[in-house]
Amino acid sequence: MDVLQRTIISSITIVKDAILSGAWIYPIHGVVYFISHPSLYRSVQPVLTKCLLISAGITAGMFVFTYLPQVAFCAIFSGPLAFAAAGIMVLGESYALVVMVTKMFILEDAQDKIFDAVLLQQGHEVLVSSARRIKSGRSGIKTIGRSVTKPLNRFTKDGLIRYLISLPLNSIPIVGTIVFLFYNGLKAGPRYHSRYFQLKGLDAQERETAVQGKRGAYTAFGAIALALDLVPIAGLVFSFTSTIGAALWASDLEKKNRGEVSSGREADPGKLDTRSEVPVDIETMW
Repeated sequence: MDVLQRTIISSITIVKDAILSGAWIYPIHGVVYFISHPSLYRSVQPVLTKCLLISAGITAGMFVFTYLPQVAFCAIFSGPLAFAAAGIMVLGESYALVVMVTKMFILEDAQDKIFDAVLLQQGHEVLVSSARRIKSGRSGIKTIGRSVTKPLNRFTKDGLIRYLISLPLNSIPIVGTIVFLFYNGLKAGPRYHSRYFQLKGLDAQERETAVQGKRGAYTAFGAIALALDLVPIAGLVFSFTSTIGAALWASDLEKKNRGEVSSGREADPGKLDTRSEVPVDIETMW
């Protein structure tokens, strides 16, 4: 009984911290930043096109072959809302398959490069140069070069199992989906800063300490990023925009740690300041 009580209290505390942290706004900032910086879109367009075609094929196939059986299953718990609940479950299953196909073989290097490019635009050349070659042109434009470290593998079996086990929560209208997002966001959020931890040179214990100190914030970020990922087909675009949002958050953390700002997006998450950006050229990724 004591264990259950502690679990409930801990969960309530994490959700409260998640809401108050303001970190949930960073995936939205990533969308705005992506739209306002065409160079980022142009650099990932070939990779994104491949992934969108794969996503469209998988999602369409899942709806054709699995939607109606899952409507029948969801009707047990959701009644007249079964059609909506089944749709969310199919999207969740499609997302899992898309992740397995694209993130393992296509997206990892592209996401690292986008993350580094945004950090470089935000003025963190020293941090980025620890793991990537950077060329400086006469006009002051920085060019993102090849990474000197291996691309990170953000795909984990534990994360996938956690995700699949919790998918049936979506058969419970609204409340079940919210619990599903927060439950998976708790583990998904920190993965968006894996590259940041790598650039900082943190070991496993230091990474765990950093995550525990911002557990609510990472849960909030992960929940919103996952919600965007579940959008049919376009979810892969949001994978990139959430990576951008994670880089903007990392930039704010760096500026705060250096005492460069007394307030910023982290203190005022609704604010997106692009006035001091460094011009960056990004080679097209194939």
